[in-house]
Amino acid sequence: MKYVIDENKKAPAYLQLYTQVRDDIVRGFYPTGSKLPSKRVVSTETGISTITVEHAYGLLCEEGYIEPKERSGYFVIFSKSDGFVSSSAKDVPFSLPFRRNESSYDFPFSVLAKTMRATISDLGEGILERSPNLGCNELRNAIRLYLAQSRGIIASTSQIVIGSGSEHLYTLLIELLGRNLVYAIESPSYKQIEEVYTAAEIQIQKLELGGDGITSAALKECTADILHISPCRSYPSGVTASASKRHEYLRWAQKCNRFIIEDDFESEFSISKKPEETLFSHTQNDNVIYMNTFSKTISPSIRVGYMVLPKRLAERYENQLGFYSCTVPTYMQLVLAKLITNGDFERHINRVRRLKRKELHKQ
Repeated sequence: MKYVIDENKKAPAYLQLYTQVRDDIVRGFYPTGSKLPSKRVVSTETGISTITVEHAYGLLCEEGYIEPKERSGYFVIFSKSDGFVSSSAKDVPFSLPFRRNESSYDFPFSVLAKTMRATISDLGEGILERSPNLGCNELRNAIRLYLAQSRGIIASTSQIVIGSGSEHLYTLLIELLGRNLVYAIESPSYKQIEEVYTAAEIQIQKLELGGDGITSAALKECTADILHISPCRSYPSGVTASASKRHEYLRWAQKCNRFIIEDDFESEFSISKKPEETLFSHTQNDNVIYMNTFSKTISPSIRVGYMVLPKRLAERYENQLGFYSCTVPTYMQLVLAKLITNGDFERHINRVRRLKRKELHKQ
């Protein structure tokens, strides 16, 4: 395949190449087991350095699309057929020690305090105004721009709903999607997920996790209407879904008009050179609900989360649940909006990711 690097685009050359090669792999232009063009060939065709090509190929390796073979090159390991196995197939369970509430990378208190003071100074009594029901426009727009730049999520502010943490947003989704549906969750999963569904008397199915996500056998037998997953780093197992597994989730949801709830907790602190891809940004069926919070990136005491609804659910939410008041104080929403728009939020994330990579290299 011929790849083209556009110098006028804001995206770096390595990301442009990464995206084009990844899309060719997913579309099947490079089938499983096939060899990618060498770094030197791609460098000559595109006019970029071999180091840039190596950087792009490195990202594809990290996300499970390809793997290097010594003195042979890079070979495709992604397969569209992954997951279509017999129910007798066995996946090896996988577990990693990981504690959700442990962090050595606190958001700088001095920065937070300075932003709080600046918000009061700039807005005065405006911080006492009632928040719109979906959340303050300032915060929702800041999140919209941030997600577009950092996570590849393209959405309008009308698709974004602010709430006081994940558990509150789970309950809103139950009201939106329906109590008569079956919800599938990872096993093991974050206990609050199961507790919220149990308290709402929702029927749940528990799907066994393997080394790269929910086992293919469990997913094939799943008859649920909703799949609630944490593909970036599931708690408490620490399992991250591979590229093949993420596409398997999307294929599962494509059948029978199903929905996926993508709980993206802690994704920002991935040690990858780029954040893990989201299911929301890859779906072609407008059927993924993206969720995240500021509990890990700033502080658990902030109690602010958000969800990005598919377009077809955004209007339904407004009609059915738009009367619910936003549960996050206006002041805190405006503080978060300022942290995002002035760059302090992203600088903190980049700093933590650099620290984590340095610690990994020392081991």
